[in-house]
Amino acid sequence: MTRKWGQTFKQLVEKTVDLPKDVMMDLPRITMIGQIHIYIENHRGLLAFSDKEIRLLLKQGQLLVKGNGFVIKTILPEEILLEGKIDTVLFINE
Repeated sequence: MTRKWGQTFKQLVEKTVDLPKDVMMDLPRITMIGQIHIYIENHRGLLAFSDKEIRLLLKQGQLLVKGNGFVIKTILPEEILLEGKIDTVLFINE
């Protein structure tokens, strides 16, 4: 019963405050500019990086970005800006 009330309360707050779904559900926000930049917010950490791929931990699973010529332009605890040629963005559920 507590869990159901918690979900109902969360939905009420979401509608009342009108917060974006990514904030309320703790989802990553991914912004791409063509195939050359990808900005990822709300990740849980960097798992692997090379010039051909990057793997980030998410609340639910992982995010895999493949391509070539990758360079990390900015990295913060929950944000990362990656530059290079992006071929694939893939969510991996655990």
